[in-house]
Amino acid sequence: MEENPTNQQQTPPNNHLALAIITTILCCLPAGIVSIVYSTQVNSKWQASDYEGAQRASKNAKTWWIVAAVAGLVAIIASFAIYGVAIFSMIESGELELENLPRN
Repeated sequence: MEENPTNQQQTPPNNHLALAIITTILCCLPAGIVSIVYSTQVNSKWQASDYEGAQRASKNAKTWWIVAAVAGLVAIIASFAIYGVAIFSMIESGELELENLPRN
């Protein structure tokens, strides 16, 4: 493959490493790890003159941190819904009486 001299003047694509790490810690560990793996490949592929590979790795890193963020949000919303339903059903059945709770 011939090197394109115009690619040498361009900057490498965004590696999305910061967002990959944030979504790994805060949202969804498995998808976040995949995003970190792809994001770490961007600069090394760019330096090896694999410009198309660097673009693909950048796109995959972005896709996977978005997947991790969405999965984390779905998990948070689902947990709030489950706990909300459980608390309201306990109140409705009389197992939990709000009047007898300790107050500060």
